[in-house]
Amino acid sequence: MTEEAKWYVVHTYSGYENKVKVNLEKIVENRRMQDYIVDVVVPMEEQIEIKDGKKKVTLKKVFPGYVLVKMIMSDDSWYVVRNTRGVTGFVGPGSKPVPLSDEEVRKMGVEQFETIVDFVIGDSVKVTEGPLENFIGTVEEISLDKKKVRVSVSMFGRETPVELEFTQIIKL
Repeated sequence: MTEEAKWYVVHTYSGYENKVKVNLEKIVENRRMQDYIVDVVVPMEEQIEIKDGKKKVTLKKVFPGYVLVKMIMSDDSWYVVRNTRGVTGFVGPGSKPVPLSDEEVRKMGVEQFETIVDFVIGDSVKVTEGPLENFIGTVEEISLDKKKVRVSVSMFGRETPVELEFTQIIKL
């Protein structure tokens, strides 16, 4: 198979997102279409509610009324998704669904991309954005899972550790 699976946005009836996900996964399994329809995701985010002084963490749909489907577009896969109960159609102009770009997928946080950093502990780096912009510091710790780095920056005559995003620094 030469074609690569891409992410598509599928519009659903409001409140049917999880049902569409379950129905589509069942159909894929029954019709043995795992090679064409790779993944079905209802993007969720944690929301912290404080009620009666108690903290409660709930999951909230990021895009109500939409489901993301990673698939290889073919007549069969299009037909299966389009005719799944609760689906109103693909997002895109006319009858041709448009896949999400890698950048859109990355921003939505749907798929985890391996992070490659060009600095190591002990390297001198410059802060490129935020309140410490243009400060120079030394990398003390790199956290790949959090995508953060701890940098020791000289502030007010003493070294101060600060936690920054990978995107906020460049290697000198």
